[in-house]
Amino acid sequence: MKGIVKRCFDIITSLLSLIVFLPFILISWVVLIFDTKSTGIFCQNRVGQFGNLFTIYKLKTMDAKTSKVSKIGCFFRKYKIDELPQFINVLKGEMSIVGPRPDIEGYYDKLKGEERKILELKPGITSEASIKYYNEEEILELQENALEYNDNSIFPDKVKMNLEYYYNQNLLLDIKIIIKTLFKGNT
Repeated sequence: MKGIVKRCFDIITSLLSLIVFLPFILISWVVLIFDTKSTGIFCQNRVGQFGNLFTIYKLKTMDAKTSKVSKIGCFFRKYKIDELPQFINVLKGEMSIVGPRPDIEGYYDKLKGEERKILELKPGITSEASIKYYNEEEILELQENALEYNDNSIFPDKVKMNLEYYYNQNLLLDIKIIIKTLFKGNT
């Protein structure tokens, strides 16, 4: 029953979000077409529930010629505007509003034993880990060896937080995480 309630919540929330944000998404998309000199849409394979791959949708923030984040793209990333198209992934049933952030191939493959329970969850738009590491790119830029720091510090912490969510997930917790996500800029 818990899964049906979560899925209904995801559908209603993502539909309402798309209705509210669709004009903003479309305007942002057009701006990014010109800003990034590309299609304005970023699609990438990510690891989803049970380790199955799916295509995640984002607004493209990197310049097609330089492969660097554009000035407008920096703004979009800072305020997570580039992630609004993921409500489509939620509607399709590939993602949930709350759950572990979907990662690229190569990281979830490293999960062992109990950690693999995380793969039973649908990846989410937000989570406690994504709130804690909302500025992950900035954190990694400050490290001498960003990959090593991610692999030995950030990723294991995210796994721990996502396992905690796995064991304690419920609708009230999801609502608390959503509220924290909406107001994290004020803390």
